[in-house]
Amino acid sequence: MTLIKSISGIRGTIGGAPDKGLTPVDIVKYTSAFAGILLKDTTHPNKTVVIGRDGRISGEMVRNLVVATLQGMGMDVVDLGLSTTPSVEMAVKFKEALGGIILTASHNPKEWNALKLLNKDGEFISAETGQELLAAGAAGDFEYASVNNLGTVTVAADELHQLHIDAILNHPLVDTEAIAKRNFKIVVDGINSTGAVFVPMLLKALGVEHITVINGEVNGRFAHNPEPLPEHLRELCSTVEKNNADLGIAVDPDVDRLCFVNEDGSLFGEEYTLVAVADYVLSHTPGNTVSNMSSTRALKDITVKHGGTYYPSAVGEVNVVRKMKEVNAVIGGEGNGGIIDPQLHYGRDALAGIALFLTHLAKFGKPISSLRSKYPNYYISKNKIELNEKINVPEVFNAIKEQYKKHPINTEDGLKIEFENDWVHLRTSNTEPIIRIYSESNSITTADNIAKKMISDINEIIKSL
Repeated sequence: MTLIKSISGIRGTIGGAPDKGLTPVDIVKYTSAFAGILLKDTTHPNKTVVIGRDGRISGEMVRNLVVATLQGMGMDVVDLGLSTTPSVEMAVKFKEALGGIILTASHNPKEWNALKLLNKDGEFISAETGQELLAAGAAGDFEYASVNNLGTVTVAADELHQLHIDAILNHPLVDTEAIAKRNFKIVVDGINSTGAVFVPMLLKALGVEHITVINGEVNGRFAHNPEPLPEHLRELCSTVEKNNADLGIAVDPDVDRLCFVNEDGSLFGEEYTLVAVADYVLSHTPGNTVSNMSSTRALKDITVKHGGTYYPSAVGEVNVVRKMKEVNAVIGGEGNGGIIDPQLHYGRDALAGIALFLTHLAKFGKPISSLRSKYPNYYISKNKIELNEKINVPEVFNAIKEQYKKHPINTEDGLKIEFENDWVHLRTSNTEPIIRIYSESNSITTADNIAKKMISDINEIIKSL
C-alpha cells in the first residue's frame, strides 16, 4: 500500500493501515487539516468548499467521508458529484468559495484515489500551504464544530457544469460556427470515467453531431491503463480508422489531460496538444508561453516563430502556473497534454483544450494529420524506474551529476542534462513512487537510446550503493 503527500495533494492506494494507504482515517485527517487552514481566513464572506469526483470505484466512499468531515468542521459543501478537475476549479470561482477538493488520482490506476486541494482562486495550493497541511494533519491541529454550527450540503452539479461549458463557448477564440460547419466525426475514449459524460456534452454544445464514445460506462473499472500514452490508446486508434472518423479524443479520468488521434489512426502526439493550441492562441494573441522542462522544445520553436518568449518551469501544475503569472504568459501547460489558458482559469483544462483545438483544426481546413505535419518533429521517450523505500534518490542523482559533469546540467527540478541538440530529464514523481526519465531528440531511436543508457546508469548506481 502507498500514501504520497505532496504539492499534488494526498494520493494513495485504497485500503491497508493508516498512513500506509489512503484509508478512511487518512481521508478524515487531511480533510480536517485542510478545512482548518481554510477557516483561518476570517475575512472571507463564507465557509463554502466545492467538491467533485471522477468515476473511480472508491469515489463515492471517499466523497462521503470528505463531505461529512467538512460538515463536522462547520463548512458548507457545494457538491458537483461526478465531475472534472477543471469544472471544480472554475466552480470555486463561480461560488466564491474558500477552496475546493477534487477527489481523483488523475491518471493513476483504479486502486488509487486522492484529495487534490484548491485555494480560493480555484488553483492548487502552494508548497508552503501543503507543508502547513501535513504538519496540521500529523499534529491533529484542528477542531470540529459544535452541533449548532455544523455545515450544510448543496448539490449543484447541473448548474456549475453548465457554467463551465458556457465559459468555454464564450471564449473569444472558440468559434462554434466554424466547428459546426466542418461537420466533424469524432471518437471519444471516456476511459470509464467522467470524460465519457462531459466531453460529449461539450462536443454537442460546439455543434458536433457525430460522436462515438468507447469505454463510456462510468464505473471506474478502467478498460485500459488510464494514462493517455500511445500503448494505451490502441482501441481508440483502431476505432477512429474503422469508423472513418476525422479524429479521436482521449482524456484521463479527471479530464485535465488531452491527446488526439489522426484520421488514419496514427497519434497526433500528446506533446503536440499544447504545441497546436499554443500555435492557434499565439496567432491571435501574441505573447509568452510556459511549459515544464520535461516538455518538447517544439513549443519554444512555435513561440519564437510568433515573436514571443518561451520560459521553462519545474514540473507540476502549480509551478507552471507560478511561472505563467511571473512572465504574463498567454498560454501554457505541460507536455502530458495539459492546456492552461489564463483567459479561462489557471488550471489544466482538457475541455477548453478541445474547443480551442477544434476551432484551430476547423479554420485550418485540412485533415488533422496535415495540421500535425506543420510542426517540427521531436520525439520524447518517456520511461520510469520504480522505487522502493531503500533507494536513496539524492545519492543516485548526485552520482549521475558527477558522471555527466562535462555537460550542462539544470538542478531546478531533479536533473536535466543537455547533449548538444538532445536532452534528458530525471526527476522523482509527485504522484507515484518512481523516477521519471524523459529524453528528447529529433530521432526516436536516439531518444530511446538516451533513456536506455540513463536507466542502465541508474541501475548500476543503485547496485553500488
